[in-house]
Amino acid sequence: MATTWGTKGNNNTSTGTALSSWSRQQKIAMIASLVLLGLLLAMSACSKQASKPALVGVSNPAQPAAPAVSTATASTAPAPAAPVATKKKKVQKKRPANVNYSEPNYGVSFSYPRKYELSSGEKAQHELAGNDVRMNFIQPGGIAVATVALPETMYPGTDFSAAIFNVNVNRSLSEQECSQFAFVDHRNPDGEPMDPEQVEVGSMQFSRTSDFNGSMMKQAETEYFHSYENGACYEFVLGLGTEGFGAQEGIEAVNRDEVFAKLEKILATVKIKTIEQEKVAVKVGDREEQAAK
Repeated sequence: MATTWGTKGNNNTSTGTALSSWSRQQKIAMIASLVLLGLLLAMSACSKQASKPALVGVSNPAQPAAPAVSTATASTAPAPAAPVATKKKKVQKKRPANVNYSEPNYGVSFSYPRKYELSSGEKAQHELAGNDVRMNFIQPGGIAVATVALPETMYPGTDFSAAIFNVNVNRSLSEQECSQFAFVDHRNPDGEPMDPEQVEVGSMQFSRTSDFNGSMMKQAETEYFHSYENGACYEFVLGLGTEGFGAQEGIEAVNRDEVFAKLEKILATVKIKTIEQEKVAVKVGDREEQAAK
C-alpha cells in the first residue's frame, strides 16, 4: 500500500511537473505571440502612414493628372458664338462750298458759291430792281448763256435787292468790235463818256466799262467785261440792284464794293477753252431763230 501511494505520489509529481512546464511554454508562446502581434500592428500603422502622401499626390490638382479634367471641361464647353456683323456707318461727305458750271457749246466755265442760284438759257435773269440789265454789244445778236444770282436776304437791313453775274455771247462781232460797248460810263466829271479800259481778272484780259440806270427809289449799277475767243464776243455782266435807301426808315446803304468783290470772284474763275467755231455759229443761229419766232 505504501508503494502504491508512493507511485501515485510520483505520478502526481510528474504530472505537476509537466503541467508546470507546459504553463511556462504557453506563457512564453503567448508572450511571443503578443510581441509578434504588436510588431505586426506597428508595421501596419507605419505602412498606412507611408501610403498617405501618395494619396495626397493623386488628389493634388497641381499634379499632371489635372489637365485631363480641364481637357474634358474644354471639350464639353459650348463653341464661341459667331461675331455679329456690324453695319458700317455711312460717312456723310460734306459737299464742296463751290459749284463748277460748264457750257460745252461755248466752251465757257466758271465756279460760284453753292448758296447762290444758277439759271441758264432763256431762264437767265436780266432784271435788277425793276430795271432791265441790257446786253452791251454794239451790234445785235447777243445770246444769254447763264446767270448766277446772290440770295436776296444776304444783306438784311440794307437797300440791297439783287446782285447777278451774267454770261452772254455774240457771234456777230469782230475782235475789234468786241472791245467796244453800246453804252459806256458817263461818270466823268466833265460829263463825257469814258473810254473802255483794259483790265486783267484772274487769268483773262478784258475790255471793261460800267453803266448806271435808275431813279430815286430803285437803282441798277452794272459793270461789263468783254473778251474775244473762238470767233465770238463773250460778255460778263456784274450787276447790283438797290432800293429803299433814303425813302424807308432803318434802311442803310449796302456796301457796293463788297458786293462787286463777290461778283468779281466768280469772274476770276472764268475759263474759255478753244472749240470749233462751227458749233458756236450753229448754236447762236438756233437761238436767234427761236428768238425771232
